[in-house]
Amino acid sequence: MPARVETTDPDGVDYGWVMQVTFVATIVVGAPVVAVASAFVDLASWGARAAFAIRVGAVVWFVTAVGVYGYARRRSSRSETD
Repeated sequence: MPARVETTDPDGVDYGWVMQVTFVATIVVGAPVVAVASAFVDLASWGARAAFAIRVGAVVWFVTAVGVYGYARRRSSRSETD
């Protein structure tokens, strides 16, 4: 019988996990951040609103991705020493 598809044994950082957690955390954290930040900016048109959401969302995504990767790297290096 073949191995189950959803089981993995990555060496080092599990990049699939990093991508999934980054996606979810960016939505959970990013939507409120963009909503609160938009209250302090004059957004007259839909184009301005979209550009603002993209600019702020990109920063939130980048910070979240670096944080999640750092956490995963620390966690994987800690489990290698155990």
